[in-house]
Amino acid sequence: MLTAINPKLPMRDKVITRNYYVNRLGFQTLGDSDYDGYLMVVKDYIQIHFFEFKDLNPKENYGQVYIRTNNIDKLYQTFMDSQVSIHPNGKLGTKPWGQKEFSLLDPDHNLLTFGQGIK
Repeated sequence: MLTAINPKLPMRDKVITRNYYVNRLGFQTLGDSDYDGYLMVVKDYIQIHFFEFKDLNPKENYGQVYIRTNNIDKLYQTFMDSQVSIHPNGKLGTKPWGQKEFSLLDPDHNLLTFGQGIK
């Protein structure tokens, strides 16, 4: 049986990616080992893994993750208080498909969308 999913996204620079996810978004580094070219972060029950792709062109990156939350308003406010840039087309709002969502782009243009059901 399936129990979890841990997406793997590309990163150009491990230090920049770690700083963004840990210092800006409130994730923690997962594990005691520092793997060359690989990074794992965790927040609550969510893990995201990253693989090194030094030649990645961020403008051509279509990495995307949809993350469900049970308190989207608080999460959004936390990011706003921390001055995390929200995607210009991804401000907090209610969508026709029954989700309240917002989105942001990480330093490598991986799209992170956070959503909560409104029904």
